[in-house]
Amino acid sequence: MAEIHLYRGNNSYSSNILFTWDGKCLYKGNNTYSSNILYTWDGKHLYKGNNTYSSNIIYTWDGKSLYRGNNTYSSNILFTWDGKCLYKGNNTYSSNILYTIDSQHIYLGNNTYSSNIIYTKNGLIPIAVLIAAMQ
Repeated sequence: MAEIHLYRGNNSYSSNILFTWDGKCLYKGNNTYSSNILYTWDGKHLYKGNNTYSSNIIYTWDGKSLYRGNNTYSSNILFTWDGKCLYKGNNTYSSNILYTIDSQHIYLGNNTYSSNIIYTKNGLIPIAVLIAAMQ
């Protein structure tokens, strides 16, 4: 898998690379040194750092909701994803839309105006990993 980058703003200049994604780990900056690993992803859990100890789980993902920690209690839902928009909490009210995400950009709020682009990406990054990067 080719490395995917998350850039600040509406461009893909190498000077604006904030994070690098290799399909398993998210790295700070434009390299994949093990010392730069921020998070590790196994498809269901996001771990802080470079290991998959259950004590390091920060998020659990079920395909629609992102939960705090290592459980799927509805009271622990932090974000809800509908395939286009990311909502705060456990509902899909338009007033709770935090971000709109397409194949290339992450927009602040509920629109896709170029003035609302906060990040650009050059490939797919799991929602749970994106959320951690944006926090």
